Amino acid sequence: MTGAALATGLALCPASASLADAKTPAPDPANPEISTDPAQVTARTASGRLRGYRKGRVTIFKGVPYAAPTGGANRFRPPRPVAPWQGVRSALHYGPIAPQDKGTGRFNDEEAFIFRWNDAVEDEDCLRLNIWTPGLYDARRPVLVWLHGGGFAAGSGHDIPAFDGENLARTGDAVVVTLNHRLNLLGFLDLSSWGEGFEDSGNVGMLDIVAALAWVRDNIARFGGDPDRVTIFGQSGGGAKVTALMAMPAARGLFHRAAILSGSFAMFNTPDRSARLSALLLAELGIARGDIAALQALPYATLRAAAEKVMAKINPGFDGFIDVRRIAQMLNFAPVVDGRNILPTPGAPGVPLTDPKVPLIIGSTLNEFVTGINQPEVEAMTEQGLHARAERFVPGQGEAIVRAFRAANPDASAFDLWSRIATAPIRQAVIDQAARRIAADAAPTYLYWFTWATPILEGRPRSFHCLDIPFWFDNAAACASMTGGGAGGRALAKQMSQALVAFAATGVPSASALPVWQPVTAGAFPSLRLDTGPRMIAEIDAAERASLK
Repeated sequence: MTGAALATGLALCPASASLADAKTPAPDPANPEISTDPAQVTARTASGRLRGYRKGRVTIFKGVPYAAPTGGANRFRPPRPVAPWQGVRSALHYGPIAPQDKGTGRFNDEEAFIFRWNDAVEDEDCLRLNIWTPGLYDARRPVLVWLHGGGFAAGSGHDIPAFDGENLARTGDAVVVTLNHRLNLLGFLDLSSWGEGFEDSGNVGMLDIVAALAWVRDNIARFGGDPDRVTIFGQSGGGAKVTALMAMPAARGLFHRAAILSGSFAMFNTPDRSARLSALLLAELGIARGDIAALQALPYATLRAAAEKVMAKINPGFDGFIDVRRIAQMLNFAPVVDGRNILPTPGAPGVPLTDPKVPLIIGSTLNEFVTGINQPEVEAMTEQGLHARAERFVPGQGEAIVRAFRAANPDASAFDLWSRIATAPIRQAVIDQAARRIAADAAPTYLYWFTWATPILEGRPRSFHCLDIPFWFDNAAACASMTGGGAGGRALAKQMSQALVAFAATGVPSASALPVWQPVTAGAFPSLRLDTGPRMIAEIDAAERASLK
């Protein structure tokens, strides 16, 4: 407020009235005030009391510990209960995230502009969660628990502004939870051969998430949530974590619906693969088998540097040619389908056996990783360049592949067509996951295909990997650097977030402005095409995907 405006405001007060006597104006919904009044923002958990803050109609708690610190003697061990505290603990800030490397995108100007990553302090005391709720103790609302992407190596529950749960909580009348967990070698170094106490070391990152879900079960009613209506949803690596949780006996009953967003193509480790990677790392470090004290004493930076050396030796280098099928050839720190913590699909030892009783949403974006976000030169791709890439993608079938995709997309540019070709295996992984659900006579499975394209950067990013996240969170306006912030994007975000909340509440995704979302059936894979004017479509890309086989 300027000095003149302040003077004018004071002049309007009666001479006999003090500022303390002036009537407080009603909150402006467009500019909600923030309150830290303990009477409004204090909640009791099993470990102690928390003070958050209220923003408009949403109460927010950040950096809430759901398990003990994971450093020192707790490193590589399953999560342990958080120690109770006395008094009221402040929960106003997100707190530390899991130790990790910065993604290369942070060093690219255009990617950094689009995503607006939230950098944070890294620490092994990272098992924190964040809550957005319309009210405390006053209702039993559906609960949405978000699992971040970044593969199994990076990310956090507040990695980008798109993860902010305020709008989804307010407009959907739901409770939103995001969380951190251990990553990369701290979360998935397999020391099970070392014996008692380390049988689960290759999956402690997933057991962290189980502990967070148990915290939700035991405490979320105090935050206005219904522990019997919990939905887990995650994108990319977060979607892979959803897949893993659906195969974990320890997670049964802790959630009731699930959504896998652009995460069906992720790869997991078999016991043999994880044991090999662990042996190579220990040899690089010069640590003898069983010397846990030495391993727990090393700084994370030393561990990570050794891991990078090992993976550089055993994994093929990246030459700029994007092929997501190469993920299967890579050896990385990831959950272990060990038959103990994560159950395998019969006949497919590296594929988690997902719980057939849980209703599921699965889908992907049209262009995923193959975009022109940071490489405008690809827009000038020639037909010759397209054919050369298609031939490299599936040797001996390049001409047939281009012909199949061109028939379905006659007006696409060479790069547009290449983007669809290179992304098709991700869409195929979605269909394959749905097919396994049908074979298991599972609960309803709903497919989507997000094809809305951003106008940002002259439209080069297209329908890129992660673009759908702000739509599910109703954050299209808040994430204008991703979406452009226009009316069309905002309208689609309302529809998608409403459908997600309805799914969390009832098990059936629906919204007033969406068509009836039909589940898959034997031999039929209809998808809800999420774009301007959403509509149900048949498996229209089947011939294109078949050309890749």
